[in-house]
Amino acid sequence: MTENLSSSDSAGDGGTTVKECQRMIQNSLQSPTVKFLREHLEKAGCLIGDNFIKAVNCEQKVAGGYTRGEGIVVCSNETESQDEVNRVIIHELIHAFDDCRAANLNWTNCAHHACSEIRAGHLSGDCHYKQELLRGFLKIKGHEQECIRRRVMTSLSANPFCSRAAAKESMEAVWDICYNDTEPFDRAP
Repeated sequence: MTENLSSSDSAGDGGTTVKECQRMIQNSLQSPTVKFLREHLEKAGCLIGDNFIKAVNCEQKVAGGYTRGEGIVVCSNETESQDEVNRVIIHELIHAFDDCRAANLNWTNCAHHACSEIRAGHLSGDCHYKQELLRGFLKIKGHEQECIRRRVMTSLSANPFCSRAAAKESMEAVWDICYNDTEPFDRAP
């Protein structure tokens, strides 16, 4: 994703400026969940410096991303609120945690990628009932798992190593074990 980033500071059509987003990132670093995840990353042996999470303008319509060896970006032009920035950071910190704890995690492997996306979707609040309502999805029962599946497929569709069929097959193959893996949390928040 880093090749699709822009260094401009303007917010464009929506979102915030890089400077405003950077301020929201600083606020996120004080959230209990973000502190918890950072602490567990360090306990797992993965030190993250002050510049690990940064705000940028993105050309792609994504809220953020994690890149091994580079850190986390929050797309300022795609995020508008503190709550959104918090969710993006938590989601991406779960990817960073997965990358840290699994010495052989291969992001080009559809099953590995799907597993981390399932975990991030389940543990970050991305698919909380309120979020789904705001997206226009009104389903009373089973909304969270349906949301996670939809978002995993969207993420895997951006992986050039995963065809749609391979993405779906991989997601289904790892679903139970990855959905039920809540580490470093005792249970899904």
